[in-house]
Amino acid sequence: MKAVVVTGYGPPEEYTVAEVPVPRPGPGQIQVRIAAASINPADVRLPSGDFRDVVPLEFPHVPGNDFAGTVSEVGAGVTAYQVGDEIFGQAVPRALRAMAGATRPSLSTGSLAEYAVFEADTPFLAHRPAGLDVAQAAALPTVGLTARALITTGEVQAGETVLVVGATGGVGTALVPLLAGTGARVIATSTDADADLLRTLGAERTIGYAESGYPADVDVAVNLTLPSDQLVGVARAVRPGGRLLTITYPVPEQEWIGRDDVDLRFVLDMDGTLGGMREVGELAVRGALPATIGRRYTLDEGAQACVDFVRRHTTGKLLVSI
Repeated sequence: MKAVVVTGYGPPEEYTVAEVPVPRPGPGQIQVRIAAASINPADVRLPSGDFRDVVPLEFPHVPGNDFAGTVSEVGAGVTAYQVGDEIFGQAVPRALRAMAGATRPSLSTGSLAEYAVFEADTPFLAHRPAGLDVAQAAALPTVGLTARALITTGEVQAGETVLVVGATGGVGTALVPLLAGTGARVIATSTDADADLLRTLGAERTIGYAESGYPADVDVAVNLTLPSDQLVGVARAVRPGGRLLTITYPVPEQEWIGRDDVDLRFVLDMDGTLGGMREVGELAVRGALPATIGRRYTLDEGAQACVDFVRRHTTGKLLVSI
């Protein structure tokens, strides 16, 4: 089968599209014919070698976490799915097993390929609802899960002001409409070119990326892009008693932000305790959780999609159709 293939640690310019063996499912696993996949930070960060001491990869490595496709083979003991089922979801590389969920981890052989194998018993896979098309389903998993977790953890109330730093990416373009749906006033960082899109998604106001332009006394600030040891400027925008949510590593410590009157929360839900793929699908079908697709690629262009994810400004998700 064809797949995006990484043969050693390095930048995405070294990825190729090549033939590799078709993975087969074992007990409790399913094989999926991938229809579409989307790019996430882990797809390029793990092969970069940044985490090789903690999470060593075996090569050749096929990246890809998010997907939509059709079940093509079912392993022993699987009852939740059968051949022909249309499904979608998120699964991390098997190298991340120690960091995945403690009870029902979602692991795979990599979705930037014609076929991939997944664990069947996990909240991060679900049947694709009839009202959710393949492209949207492949673009939503990671960003939908993250946006839902942020909404739940942040406890955002109607009338509150929320600053979203990094609003033009995949998570940001999923989060802004959810925040607007709570009745919050959303202020989003953006380029001039993306400002109209963010206002369409529900942002009341857009601002540039410079910390000097951040508003003062927001109720909630959400960081989606800055390293979590560089949040002093974001914290400065939060009122006393407000909340600062972040999804980036390193896991933040209170003293790093220079504020003890701000509730700092790191949001990462590896067990699906805040909801899984079924809930993401339900929100999407209702129109509350749209997927913004910035660029589309074929599988033959899959390695270039990874390069563009790193080297170019991206709006929403980069989608690879298989």
